[in-house]
Amino acid sequence: MPTRNWGLLRGRPKTTSIFRSEVMSLIQLYIPSDVARFTVSQLGEMGLVQFRDLNGDVSAFQRSFVNDVRRFDEIERKLRYLHKQIELNDVDVYEFMDEEFVGSSRGPRDIDDMEERINAHESRVLKLTAAYKNLQLNQLELIENKYVLEEVSSLFTEISGRQGAVGGQSGRGHASGSGRGQDAAPLLTRADTSSRRSIGSLDAARAGDLEADIGVGGMGRDINVGFIAGVISRDRIATLERVLWRSLRGNMFLNYVDIEDPINDPNMEEPVYKSAFIVFAHGASLRDRATKIAESLGATLYQVDNSAERRQEDLIDTMSRLDDMQHILENNSVARINELTSVSEQINTWYTVVRKEKAIYHTLNLFNYDANRNCLIAEGWSATNDIPAIQSALHLATEDAGSNVPTVLQELRTTKEPPTFIRTNKFTDGFQNIVDAYGVPKAGEVNPGLFTCITFPFLFALMFGDLGHGFLMTLCAALLCIYEKKLAWLAKDESMRMFYTGRYIVLLMGIFSMFTGLLYNDIFSRALGIFASGWAWPTDKGGEGITVEATKLSHVYPIGIDPAWHHASNSLLFTNSYKMKMSIVLGVIHMTLGICLQVPNALHFKKRINILHVFIPQIIFLFSIFGYLVFAILFKWSTDWYARDASGDLTHVSPPSLLNMLIYMFLSPGSVSDSDRMFRGQAALQTFLLLLALVCVPWMLLVKPLILRREHQKIISEGYGRISSHVRVSTESEGLGGAVVVAEQEEMEEDDFDFADIMINQSIHTIEFCLNSISNTASYLRLWALSLAHAQLSEVLWTMTFLPTLKMSGALQPVAVMCGFAVWFVLTFSILIGMEGLSAFLHALRLHWVEFNNKFYDGTGVKFEPFSFKAVLDSAEEQ
Repeated sequence: MPTRNWGLLRGRPKTTSIFRSEVMSLIQLYIPSDVARFTVSQLGEMGLVQFRDLNGDVSAFQRSFVNDVRRFDEIERKLRYLHKQIELNDVDVYEFMDEEFVGSSRGPRDIDDMEERINAHESRVLKLTAAYKNLQLNQLELIENKYVLEEVSSLFTEISGRQGAVGGQSGRGHASGSGRGQDAAPLLTRADTSSRRSIGSLDAARAGDLEADIGVGGMGRDINVGFIAGVISRDRIATLERVLWRSLRGNMFLNYVDIEDPINDPNMEEPVYKSAFIVFAHGASLRDRATKIAESLGATLYQVDNSAERRQEDLIDTMSRLDDMQHILENNSVARINELTSVSEQINTWYTVVRKEKAIYHTLNLFNYDANRNCLIAEGWSATNDIPAIQSALHLATEDAGSNVPTVLQELRTTKEPPTFIRTNKFTDGFQNIVDAYGVPKAGEVNPGLFTCITFPFLFALMFGDLGHGFLMTLCAALLCIYEKKLAWLAKDESMRMFYTGRYIVLLMGIFSMFTGLLYNDIFSRALGIFASGWAWPTDKGGEGITVEATKLSHVYPIGIDPAWHHASNSLLFTNSYKMKMSIVLGVIHMTLGICLQVPNALHFKKRINILHVFIPQIIFLFSIFGYLVFAILFKWSTDWYARDASGDLTHVSPPSLLNMLIYMFLSPGSVSDSDRMFRGQAALQTFLLLLALVCVPWMLLVKPLILRREHQKIISEGYGRISSHVRVSTESEGLGGAVVVAEQEEMEEDDFDFADIMINQSIHTIEFCLNSISNTASYLRLWALSLAHAQLSEVLWTMTFLPTLKMSGALQPVAVMCGFAVWFVLTFSILIGMEGLSAFLHALRLHWVEFNNKFYDGTGVKFEPFSFKAVLDSAEEQ
């Protein structure tokens, strides 16, 4: 098969169209080093060039501008830190954008100044944040120390009170040190306090000697009792008690109090509830063991003096320091918020500039660097029509850089298949996305998106046809279209993005649904009698349980189905037959359009063999069977099967069964039963069409492969091999002042033609087309099935929810009508418009992807993705 030279095929189009992709050119740029950054910036603003990677064999860490990329990565990290601090401190981010700085070509000096400002802001915020955290830690220590001092003072005050009570009962002083009264008095009773205690050897201690015997080092005269005090998380106090009891074997006394207010710990995300505790124990070794246990459980211990006067002084000093610390924290917070506020005014601008600059250097890393000539060599794809605009951008970049050496642009001839670029607008973009979801068109291939703009909403409407439902859908879509700028935020919401981007699709689906609803004469499952009916019901007959027959009048209903059918008992039989046949007719027309689109494809790619030996046999095969079926449907519709002649006899036997006629066309060729006969010569015509369809099968299967084989053998016999040219850039400097484009010829291998592969491929396509002609035609019956289901479900909702309230009487009828209408309206929106609409959308999608596209569409192209700042910024926003 001959190779395609895209440079020869493209020509020079004057206008653009969605019918085909844009004609693309492979361009080459020679960019002086001092202009490179300005050039890429201008091209990024325009978004017209998709650059190729000329350093595919070089790792990302060995490319020329990797240090610049790392520099802007670091700046972006600093901006993310500042943005996080802005969010943590609830500072409003200004939507202000310095368009002059963002949109202009920024010089190195501007970037350096921006980096210095960002570094200065980050440094100040880091210092203020670190200072704030340290101040919070100091405040935490002071708060916890305050609670410990209060707890210890309260405990010793209670002990002193207990000591006085015991001394009064025994009649002795502290000096005696022995006596039953003192030994029998408990150290601290559970009834008098909410604290917890464990009873051990401390029970034998004399309450009168406790205050005098407790020393800092655990020194005492008769008993060596000391204490530790601190703060621990409330949920660990029970664990602390159990571990101390078991480890110290009961030789301890624990007292704690819950701190009512939560404490803000800088190391924790949420406030923590804590408890202040004090532990008495015998000897220094037990106190050391208790200290290690408490610290292992996360407790914070504090030194508390034994003297009540010193404890009071420490408490007063702690309260004073807390007040001072609170003032310092408030001043720090104000300074930090002021700093972040100044950052918030510029952070959007800085984010945009940094992302643009990083994208510029990422793109520069795709270019080849010629050290001898001090220039960068770039290659990329662009639309041929956009080359003048690109040249203008290159001229502006040279002026911005203040250079006298311009960038050189030239088109390259190549056999590489270009990416696919289809210009769309906000209306056609949604329909093109439907096509691209199936597959991107090849360059030059007919784009189904043009036809999808009409066929997709029309096929949807055939399944969804209802004037009322279509109006509600149109109203919603129209509001999205009218206020699209105000509602642009919906595009950022993942669940609503599909509806917003497809608003014009929904608009057309609603409009077409109103049109088909008018043809079906359905508005919320009710008939719409705009014109006079063509049928009249007898007024002198009828009654409950009596069936009457309508009389046909001399005129017909001008638009759509006659409203009289809505009240008929055989309405379902009529609409079933009508919509079923309509589905077949429209389905065959839709498939015929797909087959016919093979012709412009073949003409564009200069493959006339596909017209003669693919398109023609396929269209004959389809028309021989299903084209004849469509003709029979139209003939049956246009014939009055109950017409009588002058003598009053019927001119036709009976309306034929088209399904039986089609079946017996294959089972009994050449014969037609009287019940299925429609016209004279029908049997001969059916036999001819059947033979014609049979002839098309070997025609599609064998002719094209055999012709290709003959042409290939002719080329080989004449001694020719297929020639392919490609372009390379010579960077050798042998007497040349610049890089040169050298066209090289490469002789391709002669054995790349495989007749077996071509034959197998053609066999698959032939079998697939013949079988799919039947299955695809039957698939269009979904138009009938979903239309019937939608109409019946609408009728059920009306009958079950709203209609009974209209038949009510009494004072409660208005309330019942309002409630019934609310239920009916909600169910209509959620089920009929929401769920049924989604179902019809998916079925219309399948009819386009499977039944329509596979007739002519490959969809194996690669989408054109130019370097664009807009795409870079949108991608960053989504992340």
